[in-house]
Amino acid sequence: QVQLVESGGGLVQAGGSLRLSCVASGSIFSIVAMSWYRQAPGKQRELVASINNGGGINYADSVKGRFTISRDNAKKTVYLQMNSLKAEDTADYYCQSRLYSDYTNWGDYWGQGTQVTVSS
Repeated sequence: QVQLVESGGGLVQAGGSLRLSCVASGSIFSIVAMSWYRQAPGKQRELVASINNGGGINYADSVKGRFTISRDNAKKTVYLQMNSLKAEDTADYYCQSRLYSDYTNWGDYWGQGTQVTVSS
């Protein structure tokens, strides 16, 4: 059993900052990559940022220069520092991880989501 638990969402004014955290726990052999996705009302879920176990990082164009993804491997935690927030960043943010639960079995796991609301 693997669990991903997000925290750090909330209400913030435009131009403000929030830091999201996601902790992975359970039967984890190794983590390949951890990512943040978001889904705004009436829109499809989209990738915001991802970081793999080699340190490779990708960002959606809409957040480049404003958001920073990082991870603490020892704590099995991924962070998303969000600065200069805009109203269009309002969404439910989901943590996702591709990981091995043992030497041969891998899968993609999702957290329950945390809501971010940016008021203009």
